[in-house]
Amino acid sequence: QVQLVESGGGLVQLGGSLRLSCAASGIIFRLYTMGWYRQAPGKERELVAAITRGGSTDYADSVKGRATISRDNAKNTVYLQMNSLKPEDTAVYYCNARNPVLGGPNYWGQGTRVTVSS
Repeated sequence: QVQLVESGGGLVQLGGSLRLSCAASGIIFRLYTMGWYRQAPGKERELVAAITRGGSTDYADSVKGRATISRDNAKNTVYLQMNSLKPEDTAVYYCNARNPVLGGPNYWGQGTRVTVSS
């Protein structure tokens, strides 16, 4: 059974920082592209950041320069460090895993809520 469990969300002041974590199990973690998505109320889910098996990263324009995605394969964990948080960062943040070679389903966590107060 594949499980992705997010943690680290919470209430943060404008300009503050958070580090989100996603612990994966049930997959060969090092073979998967990992990503963070977010969904704000009334909006579609959107990509925040992704990191490949080889460590290449991709960021949404809205967080570029403020967010850093990283992975620790020994811990089967992917992180999202977010700095200089803005109210528009308020959303539920979801962890995503996909195998870029074999394909198959995208796996999702249950999400962790981030609220940035203005």
